Amino acid sequence: MKTRPPNAKNITCWRKKFLETFFSNVLHGVLDVSSDRRLSDPHFSPLLHSSPHVSQLTLCNTLQGALELAAEHNQKVLENLAVSLRTLKFQHLLSSDQSVRRSLVLLLHRLIHHGSVNQVSMYSWPVPDTVLLVLILSMSAGFCRLGNAITYRSSPCGLCREEEKARSQESPHERAERGCCDEGERSDGKNKEAPAEADTEVNGCQADGGLNSVLSRPTSPLQNPVSEESSSKVPCDPTSVQGGSSLCILDQLSCQRVLRKKRRRLKPAVGKKRRCLRQSRGPQADPEDLYDFVFTVAREDNSGLFDKNSTTEGENAESWTSLSTGSLCTGHAGCKKRGGSAGIFSLKAAKCFRSVSTLELFSIPLTGETWRTLSNLLSSWVSLENLVLCYNGLDANISCILSALRALSRHSDCQLRVLHLSDVSSHLPCVELVRCILSAFPRLHTLSVSFDLKTQLEGKRPEGNPSCSEAEIPESCLEQLEIRFPREPLHTTFLLPVLKASKSLQQLSLESATLPGPQELGLLLEALRECNPHLKKMGFYDVNLAQHQKEVLLLLQDPVLQEITFSFCRLFESSTAEFLSEIINAVKRNSSLKSLRLPGNRLGNDRLVALAGIFSEDSSSSLCRLDVSSNCIKPDGLLEFTKKLEDHIQQRGGQIQFTHLCLFQNWLDQDAETAQEALRRLKAVCTVVSDSWDSSQAFADYVSVM
Repeated sequence: MKTRPPNAKNITCWRKKFLETFFSNVLHGVLDVSSDRRLSDPHFSPLLHSSPHVSQLTLCNTLQGALELAAEHNQKVLENLAVSLRTLKFQHLLSSDQSVRRSLVLLLHRLIHHGSVNQVSMYSWPVPDTVLLVLILSMSAGFCRLGNAITYRSSPCGLCREEEKARSQESPHERAERGCCDEGERSDGKNKEAPAEADTEVNGCQADGGLNSVLSRPTSPLQNPVSEESSSKVPCDPTSVQGGSSLCILDQLSCQRVLRKKRRRLKPAVGKKRRCLRQSRGPQADPEDLYDFVFTVAREDNSGLFDKNSTTEGENAESWTSLSTGSLCTGHAGCKKRGGSAGIFSLKAAKCFRSVSTLELFSIPLTGETWRTLSNLLSSWVSLENLVLCYNGLDANISCILSALRALSRHSDCQLRVLHLSDVSSHLPCVELVRCILSAFPRLHTLSVSFDLKTQLEGKRPEGNPSCSEAEIPESCLEQLEIRFPREPLHTTFLLPVLKASKSLQQLSLESATLPGPQELGLLLEALRECNPHLKKMGFYDVNLAQHQKEVLLLLQDPVLQEITFSFCRLFESSTAEFLSEIINAVKRNSSLKSLRLPGNRLGNDRLVALAGIFSEDSSSSLCRLDVSSNCIKPDGLLEFTKKLEDHIQQRGGQIQFTHLCLFQNWLDQDAETAQEALRRLKAVCTVVSDSWDSSQAFADYVSVM
């Protein structure tokens, strides 16, 4: 394979890892099978042989791999992947033609909807093709446009046909018991029912957005959730606002006169205000009176999507961009009032399937329209457990995400527990954004908010979103909170409501924050002691703690914390020798602390040698891990630390719990012989993690940017 795979330490089966890499190399043409007579044997298929071992697959550039896997001669390969594949990644994608999109639809349909893929990740797509992006997002959310796009020996696919055949053979009693929405499908990601009037309730929207959602409901899960009773018991009635999934609506809207209404060339309702949808309709309502009448607010040139010829030859792949972008977040800054040029899906084409549980988007700039599409999908994507959005141009579109989270949170069977948001800048201060998210979604277990630059519109908020600093936060399930401030002040008074609401908090990480006053850190620690008794891990990253020695010692004396991190916190910038002694004594007396991380604090040789005193004979410390990376440590200092450590271990009769020492990016290359001796002796005591860092080059790089 020539290169060492990333995260090699986590690989438990090298045979599987090799075959997985072998599969990718053959698929992408890195390995030429024609160069080896055994691999080019017509009776042997390299892809077929290795496919049962592939759990992660990356598709790049023009998706050549998708074309190959969708080919008929690789049908068995695709069947194997549907069983083994868990993670599907897209990287550096380019625009693609219709044949490639058709192959991708087949691939996604088989691997996600009828397969085992539970994670979809997209990386580094500077100018995303909107059609391709929406296609991947919508199919990951469980939607598929049936028709020629996924024709493969049958139309629709064979598995779909068998499913439909099985359902058609059900007795009326079985069908009534099952309801029009299969409960198993819903729990596996069918995720798509909710009343349109909840959109207006959450967002303060009028019917401009709500009525657009009527036509888009069968293909876009953009509605807010109904109550648990209605989502699981109410049958699909086309006259009911609580109508269920897209599949249900398709089944119920087969009436010819209703379809004829959809197929007419509809006139735009520009400039006309429509009343909101009725909140309740009885079962006796006239089926002809479907929300009074169905109309669209899309542009005139998109109304052709409803023509009877719109779903014939070719399935017009461009209509994948038509996942109603107009209803969920209308009325907010950065979001238009109407659906825009994307148009609307045909009702005939909609069907929902199993969806993925993890979605990750890295370095993919989204437009306002694609943000709306994503938020509409998220609003009832109940199978989604992890959502990662990094450097996607969030800005004012945070309103869309917050609206989607509010809608999603109201689903009783929602699974979302992990949310990571990272970007260059935000329209809200970090702590305020955290409060907004938790007030909208208190069921999150892990929340990470990270921004690079100071808020450009500080004091201003996206239109339609009241200040979250005044919003009440319900009791949350939050266990892990990470905030990276773009050099914003850390005001404990603003963070306090979050801490009070998060009684289950176990990990707190604060990065790149400035402390506006000497009392702020003290107030924070006091709040943590009172409100978060289960806190186990506390971390400060790139926070200047040089003038907060008292608070640092209080943290090290905490009887509950098991891991403490002070990374690049300038601990010893203006300290005395007594401060280091106090740190060592505090750790020696703390029997609960298991891990102490001190990277980037200019320990140097002398302070490192002194730290060996933590393990002296009179110590009651249970410290297992010590991280002294990036601390200007030289080989002679490391050797002296090793000798001191050996002496303490001997005095204690070999009884010591210390197991890991991290030494990344220290000056160990200045005397290779001494460094090797120190490392050899250390490895007899504990596991040592180091690297071959070139300190002279690093120093030259540092000087060059001064």
